[in-house]
Amino acid sequence: MRKLCFFMVAVFFANVISPALLGGIPSDKAVYRGGTVAALAEQTEGAVITTDEHQFVFSHKKGRFVVPYELINRIEYGQKAGRRVGAAVVVAFVVAPIVAPLLLLSKKRKHYLTINFLDTGGKQQAAVFELGKSVIRKTLASLEARTGEKVEYQDLEAEKAEKR
Repeated sequence: MRKLCFFMVAVFFANVISPALLGGIPSDKAVYRGGTVAALAEQTEGAVITTDEHQFVFSHKKGRFVVPYELINRIEYGQKAGRRVGAAVVVAFVVAPIVAPLLLLSKKRKHYLTINFLDTGGKQQAAVFELGKSVIRKTLASLEARTGEKVEYQDLEAEKAEKR
């Protein structure tokens, strides 16, 4: 009975602890990770909006970052896989050491979108966003349709994952 209690508490914490505390982002959000955009601070969390017919929009707490689709000249998508070490450490010390090794066996994937575009002065710029997993497919499809540019995949694994 005691083991069952520990297991139930571990499952509860694994589902309740914010993904942000464990290094992830919510599945419907995006985070600006870097690039040449001076108007955006790195690690700015927001939402990618591709429903506008004329411009790509990254909406965040302090405003909006907008790029007209006709100025986007390259779209790149890639993934980075890693172990859930942070989550395993938290669970091992806070909840139940029995569950921690299971978290080490699972992988997390980070999904990166890089947009290259020309600014109003005609200079090449780049913005790198980490996307939550529920917005990847629609974002890539919308960008391809609205810009006329094909998504370039950083590796075969990223291309296979997107085609699923």
